[in-house]
Amino acid sequence: MSNVTLRWILFVCLLCSCWLIHSASAGRLYLTVEGKPGDNVTLQCQGTEEFTTLKWNKPDLKSEYYVYFISDKEVRKQYQHESFQDRVELKDPNMKNRDASVILKNININDAGTYECYVGEGGRFKLINRVTLTVHQPGDETESDGNNRGHVGLAVGLSVVGVILVAVGVVAFLIFRKRSTEQNSY
Repeated sequence: MSNVTLRWILFVCLLCSCWLIHSASAGRLYLTVEGKPGDNVTLQCQGTEEFTTLKWNKPDLKSEYYVYFISDKEVRKQYQHESFQDRVELKDPNMKNRDASVILKNININDAGTYECYVGEGGRFKLINRVTLTVHQPGDETESDGNNRGHVGLAVGLSVVGVILVAVGVVAFLIFRKRSTEQNSY
């Protein structure tokens, strides 16, 4: 294998690793949050572009009402499910840096489940992420402080980067070995 070929292989490996890292970071977030009854928890959501409408949904409610709904920077309580009345507020009321995170107050066992954050403009919505809330009973062995978050995209991205680094290492080893063999044959 010529030096030019080996350089092209290294170039392609580096290009692929950059693309995979970008793809993993651009993907949707799948977060987990844990707490116990009475805790306040933050459901994270970060918009990627400007939006005028925000809605937090809990699909297992099987209702036309939402956990939280804002349109034109105004909270629309008439669209809020009764079980979330007066318990949900924006983490940042000004939504600086497109922060659409909400604080769910005084959680209870019925709040456990998956929440979806959508942002939009002009009636079109985009799913930004899903947050799974687990509510532990006091004394439960898996009880935590309410801030335990998992990021599947990060785990996948790091795994992919690890595989790529191993591949680059193997290619580098082959290059080194080939050069050593060529120098010894002279």
